[in-house]
Amino acid sequence: MSISIIGNWKSNGSLDLNKAWVKDFLNSINSSAIQDTAVCPPFIYLEQMINLTSDIDLSIGSQDIDSSNGARTGSISVDACKDIGCTFSIIGHSERREFFHESNLEIKDKLITAQANNMQVILCVGETKEHHQSNTTNNFLQNQITESLANLELSDGFMIAYEPVWAIGTGDTPQSSEINAIHKFIKDIVQSTSKNNFTPNVIYGGSVSSKNAEVLFNEEHIDGALIGGASLNGKEFAQIANIYKDRGI
Repeated sequence: MSISIIGNWKSNGSLDLNKAWVKDFLNSINSSAIQDTAVCPPFIYLEQMINLTSDIDLSIGSQDIDSSNGARTGSISVDACKDIGCTFSIIGHSERREFFHESNLEIKDKLITAQANNMQVILCVGETKEHHQSNTTNNFLQNQITESLANLELSDGFMIAYEPVWAIGTGDTPQSSEINAIHKFIKDIVQSTSKNNFTPNVIYGGSVSSKNAEVLFNEEHIDGALIGGASLNGKEFAQIANIYKDRGI
């Protein structure tokens, strides 16, 4: 599976809104762009979205997974996600780190569990505003990555989503050249940290929209996008995917 444009719906959606979203998406997406796209709805809507999109190439993923089964109230296991048809999951999103206090080592355990069960993973990393303003972004990202990936052999399809925390949902996006340089840095760190010298695709998240997508996607090391608010509109999400498919690279 090769996906590059991923929508993270967070805690949004409803049975009726999801049906309308699929209709708007299908009316706006170029057929050749569908295979690049995926969405991660709330857990309770995963099966509905899998059923609604069963005849197209739109992938459906989970917003998070747990590192084990059993006595884990409120958590979703890899087995449960795979059982209903999920093929990938986001892990380490900044909101999980902030509100649920997830550490790099806990996120590493999730990655190990996912890979052991042949589930593709998108690992989120990103600095706070304080690190950005103090010019310590690279040090912070290197620590996140090395603690999460040290001595691991990464599977094909493993991806990184770079999401500067200060840019998520704010409309404040770094310059595309700055993002491109950070993506190159991330690829180099993952390659040197992972046991098998794996170089991942790195996608960008943080106030991505159809207005800035073309500039972002024409950068060499920006391999796609993890999209929050803009993904809630099926037409807007499709437009971003179309722009990615038609990029100049």
